[in-house]
Amino acid sequence: MPITRREALLSAGVFAAAGALPISEDMKRLAPNGMAEDAKIGAEFACLTDFEAAAKEKIPHMAWEFFNGAVADEITMRWNREAYQRIRLKPRILVDVSKLDTRVTMFGQEHPFPIILAPTAYHKLAHPEGELATARGAGAADATMVISSMATTSVEDIAKVAKSPLWFQLYFQADRGFTKDLVQRAEAAGCLAICLTVDTPVVGARNREERVRFKLPSNLELPNLRGLKVNGTDMEKNAGGHGAAPGSIYSPVMDSAMTWRDMDWLISTAKVPVLFKGVLNPDDADHAVKAGVAGIMVSNHGARNLDTVPATVDALPLVAEKVAGRVPVIVDGGVRRGTDVLKALALGANAVMIGRPYLYALGVAGEDGVTAVVNILRKEFEMAMALTGRPSIASIDRTVLWT
Repeated sequence: MPITRREALLSAGVFAAAGALPISEDMKRLAPNGMAEDAKIGAEFACLTDFEAAAKEKIPHMAWEFFNGAVADEITMRWNREAYQRIRLKPRILVDVSKLDTRVTMFGQEHPFPIILAPTAYHKLAHPEGELATARGAGAADATMVISSMATTSVEDIAKVAKSPLWFQLYFQADRGFTKDLVQRAEAAGCLAICLTVDTPVVGARNREERVRFKLPSNLELPNLRGLKVNGTDMEKNAGGHGAAPGSIYSPVMDSAMTWRDMDWLISTAKVPVLFKGVLNPDDADHAVKAGVAGIMVSNHGARNLDTVPATVDALPLVAEKVAGRVPVIVDGGVRRGTDVLKALALGANAVMIGRPYLYALGVAGEDGVTAVVNILRKEFEMAMALTGRPSIASIDRTVLWT
């Protein structure tokens, strides 16, 4: 739903205080189908990284450091991208690619293409309409969106504007009653899967956030955490982000005592498929599938938790081999080109997720930017399929890689 005038003014005040520039009229003219209305815009935003460069000039510095930063020396963040760049493709010629089939089915849902919007926090730091704009942009592009527990808009309000499938990312809390209520809220809002983050018992050394003293502006709330108490204060209105006490590594949003014993309860409680997000170790993937998990998300949390873990596309083949087709495997981290999507599928993924690219586009051009990013990546993926002689998802396998 549209934000009120008061909300817009409050958000604008936050951005002005941080030195943000207004969105240009040219950027606002991005058409809903992701194509530019004139050649100037088309040339300016030809690929995903073009949005990144523009976003750095538009998004307030503190928010930019949160969105763009990773952990410690940011080595894994660099590896996430470089790993895709090292993989070479082996095209085949004289294959009929006049019709391409990019459809993929997961958990009984058919997706028109294997690209999903990953869960990311605090969208209102990028754009005044926040997750509402993201959901509208995803809907215009027919892309599934995974809502973050740390969203600055409630799952219920996001669902009201969504035109494409929604999944929900969950942090498990020690308070099982709160966890159960949040799962039920997501299900009642129409979310078709629960993506449990399993790689974050604590938050890593996010030095960029520390240097800018990152925290949420006082006018932003976390409505999905309504009812979760932090030192007697409702986490919904906690301006400290993850809510860790000064000097402590622990956050009330992440249950550092969570173990496999808790998973049976969660899986039995949820009425929709439960996926594990943050799996890198093949043995963990095997254990998860045996425990009844419906899907595996190979992720290093956007390189935001533990530095020097491998790039996700490097971890993917071993995880996919261990899973052996028993459940879908989804990978995120470093995807910037359609060729990256092709490479991930060749290495065993059923789909990929993108995070930072659509946040950059959200900051630059709101919902139209989100739509544009998905459409650009989808188009590039189709080009990569055609140019390597792969007319369908089923035809993509390791033989497309130059080994």
